[in-house]
Amino acid sequence: MTQTQPPQENAPAVPRTSTESARKPSAGPSTGRLVGVDLARALAVFGMYIVHIGPVLSSTHGVGTWVRYLADGHSSVLFATLVGFSLMLIAGRREPKTGLAGRQAKARIAIRAVVLLALGTVLAMEYGGVIILGFYGVYFLLALPLLRLSAKTLAITAAGLALVTPQLAFVLNSGLSESVQQAIDAYDPLKKISEVGVLDLLLTGFYPTITWMSFVVAGMALARLDLSAVPVQRRLAALGAALTAGAYGLSLLLAGKDALRSAAEDGKSSAGFEKASSFGSGSFEAPRRTASELLSAGPHSGTTFDIIGSVGVAILVIVGATVLIDRLPRLRSLAKPVIAVGTMSLTAYVGHFLAQSMLGVSAGESSQTSWIPVLLFILGAIAFAAVWSRFFRRGPLEALLNTATKPAKHIR
Repeated sequence: MTQTQPPQENAPAVPRTSTESARKPSAGPSTGRLVGVDLARALAVFGMYIVHIGPVLSSTHGVGTWVRYLADGHSSVLFATLVGFSLMLIAGRREPKTGLAGRQAKARIAIRAVVLLALGTVLAMEYGGVIILGFYGVYFLLALPLLRLSAKTLAITAAGLALVTPQLAFVLNSGLSESVQQAIDAYDPLKKISEVGVLDLLLTGFYPTITWMSFVVAGMALARLDLSAVPVQRRLAALGAALTAGAYGLSLLLAGKDALRSAAEDGKSSAGFEKASSFGSGSFEAPRRTASELLSAGPHSGTTFDIIGSVGVAILVIVGATVLIDRLPRLRSLAKPVIAVGTMSLTAYVGHFLAQSMLGVSAGESSQTSWIPVLLFILGAIAFAAVWSRFFRRGPLEALLNTATKPAKHIR
């Protein structure tokens, strides 16, 4: 979902702190871009909070409606795009690591993939298919062969995936009968211990790999660019605006006024989950779609228009955050607590589920009409990150994830 959700070496992967970025030598491209990425990551976290805890779209008004709609689907897409960015920070951002360094980087990514898949599976046992971490594990593994590609090649790959995979997913889902799905699930060890199995991870879940790899690869392409360079910022801003306006505009033209409709408009969370321990307890069971729905672009519709438009929004957010941090030093100082959330977004993401359970905060219910719970969660995350970052370099889960990758240094 926007969920859900989601890295220097950070968020849902492993972040680097903004202070660490700031200490780097000034030679070469500005390091402010990394802090901007942390800010974008924090916004993705808050967007997922809004979707999971905030009021349903049907009960919002004015600015609140726009905030709720933008968070729906787009926050998890922004997370996935930033995950692609994180992968390149590990593997060599502007220049891919080769030789021993390259092998060790791939090992670190592979270990992260396994850990995230395991953590996502454990959380899915309690919270269902809304958990995005297991999907990240699959994205990481599939991205390994792409780590040395250039920005241009990665961009072309992302575009190709966006154009082809939604139609392929439609065909595969159309031919996937309930009996076939049950037969596959019967032999799936992941499905036996949680509600998210291999089939969900690849094709039928909230964030199916088949279509969501477009976002990851797009993020990898962005990481290859010098986001601090003004000409690059201008071109990316123009590209993001063109992708957003073009995709959503064409979808409205072809599919009509309901083309951008969100599931949240029906009084449900965009995750479409039913209450079970206040969270979704299963995979995304969407009704059978018709071919005409491939022209829509609503959040989580998984169509070509949805993917292209969502990537455009993600680019605008990342570039916008980078420009703000680079051009407004005072804002950078004031936003330090928020940026800290971005450096430990894995902790912030997992933590909000645990906090909801402990506090008994409802989620995904059509009765939710107040903004107060989600605002308190956002303020709580900011306060925690601000205090923690004063004493520790990494967030709690980020530190554990980093420790788990230590064996990669033994790769030869």
